[in-house]
Amino acid sequence: MSAAAHWSEAVLAASLLAIDPAGLGGVNVRSLAGPVRDRWLRDFTGLLPEGTPVRRVPLHIADSRLLGGLDLAQTLQAGRPVAERGVLAEVNGGIAIMAMGERLTPSTAARLTAVLDNGEVILERDGLAMRLPSRFGVVVLDEGVTEDEKPPTALLERLAFSVILTDVSIRDTDALAPTPDEIADARALLGSVVVPDKLVEAICGAGVALGVASLRPTLMAVRVARASAALAGRVEAEEDDASVAVRLVLVPRATRIPEAPSEEPQPEEQPPEEPPPEQPPEDQPPPEGDDDEVKPPPEVDKPLEDVVLAAALAAMPAGLLAQLRAAQFMRNRAAAGGRSGASKQSGGRGRPVGTRRGMPQNGNRLNVVETLRNAAPWQPIRRREAEASGRYTEGGRRVEVRQDDFRITRYKQKSQTTSIFVVDASGSAALHRLAEAKGAVELLLADCYVRRDRVALIAFRGTGAEVLLPPTRSLVRAKRALSSLPGGGGTPFAAGIDAAVELADAVRRRGETPLLVFLTDGKANVGRDGKGGRQQAGEDALAAARMLRAASFTALMVDTSPQPQPQAQKIAREMDALYLPLPYADAKGISKTVLAATPSARG
Repeated sequence: MSAAAHWSEAVLAASLLAIDPAGLGGVNVRSLAGPVRDRWLRDFTGLLPEGTPVRRVPLHIADSRLLGGLDLAQTLQAGRPVAERGVLAEVNGGIAIMAMGERLTPSTAARLTAVLDNGEVILERDGLAMRLPSRFGVVVLDEGVTEDEKPPTALLERLAFSVILTDVSIRDTDALAPTPDEIADARALLGSVVVPDKLVEAICGAGVALGVASLRPTLMAVRVARASAALAGRVEAEEDDASVAVRLVLVPRATRIPEAPSEEPQPEEQPPEEPPPEQPPEDQPPPEGDDDEVKPPPEVDKPLEDVVLAAALAAMPAGLLAQLRAAQFMRNRAAAGGRSGASKQSGGRGRPVGTRRGMPQNGNRLNVVETLRNAAPWQPIRRREAEASGRYTEGGRRVEVRQDDFRITRYKQKSQTTSIFVVDASGSAALHRLAEAKGAVELLLADCYVRRDRVALIAFRGTGAEVLLPPTRSLVRAKRALSSLPGGGGTPFAAGIDAAVELADAVRRRGETPLLVFLTDGKANVGRDGKGGRQQAGEDALAAARMLRAASFTALMVDTSPQPQPQAQKIAREMDALYLPLPYADAKGISKTVLAATPSARG
């Protein structure tokens, strides 16, 4: 898709969202800050009715400001609980713009999605109980650079659209949006628009074909079809509206490539052609007209189905299957790890992730504001108790804080990731794909260097495995070790796995997150004792793989043989690793697939 086409899709999404902001949830705008994103935001807000509240929500907004809560200053001044109205209550009927959505914490996203689902802000904290109506649309500004940097999935699932403007320049922003008057007319017509059952079935069928498991995107796609029809001034949605809905809502959420509709069922439906005897008498005047009337119904249904699938196939992102398979693999793993490192709790270092009750000791830091906030509602009661006991004097303590009020700040920090590349340098690998494997590892090493991760390199050939490069950040040193990697000899796969487990265990003991990447054809023919024999070598490799799985290391196995090998797949299954058969990929293809499969821990 060209840059101009991306902009046209972004303008269409903005127009549809302006018609039904609360019903469509919102849009995720993936773009760095710049004139293109500013132009899109200006065009979008210009389509909203005059006086619509639009609020920018900063990244590290406090819960009391987001949802509302106790106004600490007013409470201490008045001597009674004073409520503070949150941003989400203020934006009722409007648009909330979430800045830096790729860094949005899961806790903040959970609070936001709860309000989107309920249509109201439910607040029960600090001695307050409030229920305020709040229905609004969300614009998430996603400034992520890599595939890992994206807003929380729970929030994205509730947004109908995903707009990508990363490759769009200001020269490509020629497509014009509808006028505010056209949007206002569409908004007034929206309540009267009807989506026929056949279109609803087609949209649901497209969702099934694309592997969209959740019902929420399908329901939003139907609402998008209604908004599209209203924008066109129609009271009944048509095929084009369904195609727009599938293209904008379901295709970005696809988990598999749909199969093209086959034409085989058509001849199977021809048996009822046996009434030719009845056709002769009717052939003269009416039958031809009847045939013409009988044929359109199947053609009306099939073009709709074909258009939906064609739109899905045309907009399917490249390399989607490898990314989806990797994402599913990582969701099933118990241990989290990856590029950004595993998240771990810390007493006083890292990113603040909330507070908890506790004493400021053993390295824990007192959160003064939250401590005072928790103590504030109890001040009138404590003051009366102090007066009754004779402990209260004028000019004494203004705020009485007790041990139960203490709140300490919780922190979360990322552990560094060390990517360990285990390369098969045996004769079979050298004959097949060692050159491509070297090129792929070099590209992956460069990517690790950009992320400031550490890398290590292990090669196995002959009768054993060797650590050619201990964990390091030096890209030059890594390239030198890789260029001197020899090829030839037997395939001691078990020795390579053992060496990888030993090095990964050392990395883990240093508090880092190891990631193992195996590039091999899986044809083990040298056992742990250094002796040849495929049967014994295969059994040793399986035993080593089970040890790796028991250690709970995250691993990827890239099968670089000309054809996928059952033995490599079996070993990958035993080590609980993601198996990526790449029989026709070059160095760039291997590196892209491994990068897509590399997990990212969400903090």
